[in-house]
Amino acid sequence: MSDAAQPSAAEVRAAAEAVKAALDRHLDAVERRSGEGDPAVYAAFNELAAAAEVYDELLYDAYDEVTPFEIPGDDRLPAYAGPEEPSALSVLIRRDYVVVEPQRLLSQAQRIADLDPDIDTGNDRQGGAAAGESVHTALGVVFGEFEADEIASRHKEFGLEEGDSTLWVVAAEEPPEPGEWLSAPFDQADPHMVVCRFDMSSVFDEELEEEELEDEDEDELEVLEPGS
Repeated sequence: MSDAAQPSAAEVRAAAEAVKAALDRHLDAVERRSGEGDPAVYAAFNELAAAAEVYDELLYDAYDEVTPFEIPGDDRLPAYAGPEEPSALSVLIRRDYVVVEPQRLLSQAQRIADLDPDIDTGNDRQGGAAAGESVHTALGVVFGEFEADEIASRHKEFGLEEGDSTLWVVAAEEPPEPGEWLSAPFDQADPHMVVCRFDMSSVFDEELEEEELEDEDEDELEVLEPGS
């Protein structure tokens, strides 16, 4: 526990009182909720989580103690507030990759440039050896040549390893004007307008493996019961 900038006992007590008040508001919102996905319950949940996190941090800083509460990361979307029959939509996609085999990536970029000597490598040089000189240049060549979905299905060929990915389908009242959002394509994504969402992550596989291990342990306990 550091002696620097420790919170006072009064600050810790105030944070504890804030948690109590947030608990009351959360219970009240749950008791009064209008249905599944009630925004009031969602807001009260976030307030309670934030208050508990502040208290936990102050308690640790002041007394080197922790609470028994685990504050979950909130990856849920708020209740849908868009039109019942959307006339337009946007599809927002993010895919993460790790460059695990740089040489494979460089070779693929060079192969593309060899087939098209006039290809723009983005560094004021055309084709030739420029395409395979750096990972930065090679990424521009590969992603400029292939569609994102094709790279996703062939990522290993390009020396890439998949990370997390997500796809949001966002409703709109009307289609935007051409070129309207190109300068900041993701700034106008309103979570309240998300019709559906699809996430992929290795963390889901890890959770599934843990559940399977727990099931196996339970089966073993049943077999090893006394007197069996």
